[in-house]
Amino acid sequence: MTITIYHNTACGTSRNTLALIRNTGVEPVIIDYVKHPPSREELVDLIARAGLSVRAVMRDKGALYDELGLANPELSDAAMLDAMQAHPILINRPIVVTELGVRLCRPSEKVLEILPLPQQGAFAKEDGQAVVGADGKPVK
Repeated sequence: MTITIYHNTACGTSRNTLALIRNTGVEPVIIDYVKHPPSREELVDLIARAGLSVRAVMRDKGALYDELGLANPELSDAAMLDAMQAHPILINRPIVVTELGVRLCRPSEKVLEILPLPQQGAFAKEDGQAVVGADGKPVK
């Protein structure tokens, strides 16, 4: 079983998602997508498999998004993909791939939808929010 996470260590959501994956007992393949971005073809495939639009996968926080005029609703998918290829930090994260699917894990607990193994114990996010109880079940 292989689980792959397109990860950014500077992102709390990405760190929480990675920790939830590890809470199943699996060590995933970790791709630092800022240093090693997916090819355009891989990115298009990930977006399609996640069932999202290109815009939904574009990170809209930060000065770069504004500087490049990426909020323009007339911008084509090709132009947004060009921007993400030129500036991988614009790819929203984390994206996780398992045998059960692909998800943009925002919030981090979205990863629970596609993890093939159960959580092995309690888990709380970095901010202390309980996500998984001691029984390994999601906290409601």
